Amino acid sequence: MKISLVIPMYNESSIIEATARELSDYMSKNFDSYEILFSNDGSKDDCAEKCAALGLPNVRVVGYENNRGKGCAVREGIMQAQGDIIMFTDADLAYGTDVIKRYYDKFAELPETDMLIGSRNISADGYEGYTLLRKIMSKVYIKVLCIVGGFKLSDSQCGCKAFRHDTAKEIFSKCTVDGFAFDFEVILFATKLGKKIDEIPVKIINHR
Repeated sequence: MKISLVIPMYNESSIIEATARELSDYMSKNFDSYEILFSNDGSKDDCAEKCAALGLPNVRVVGYENNRGKGCAVREGIMQAQGDIIMFTDADLAYGTDVIKRYYDKFAELPETDMLIGSRNISADGYEGYTLLRKIMSKVYIKVLCIVGGFKLSDSQCGCKAFRHDTAKEIFSKCTVDGFAFDFEVILFATKLGKKIDEIPVKIINHR
């Protein structure tokens, strides 16, 4: 199975070259068929140019001119992705790189699963390293979604999600939210479309 990795970026010139090199090295060692798409959310700096100039194999830079939000950047990357498995994660590699292979292998283990969501709430160390305020805010937000929006999973905002190709295209072709709430919209559409969703424990490795 080919895997597509989508990385939304906005003004990431300080880290993007290191991220691109690290991902390229990791993907080439762990996958026979892959692509990495850096989706530029109308950055004001030169992160897109820096990334493209590296000339790394199987790396593409996509995006648009004016800043619209992370949700739009993720959507743009996913709609251009070609892999059998399509995954997105953050430019600072907050969840590390080994999580990519874990997601990929999980799809092989769960042939009926359409979508995998990372959760910090089903792992004992999921919130390790968080400030108390950030931890409280995250948990309160999820609780509000449960009460007001009927959310039934344990974590909506984890910036690490993956989909089978057709599921990704079907869901994101319907999405319109450009900002941070896009994660919840994606889950709502997946549920409405009857997609099989599973969760996988994750933890923040790189706090930024």
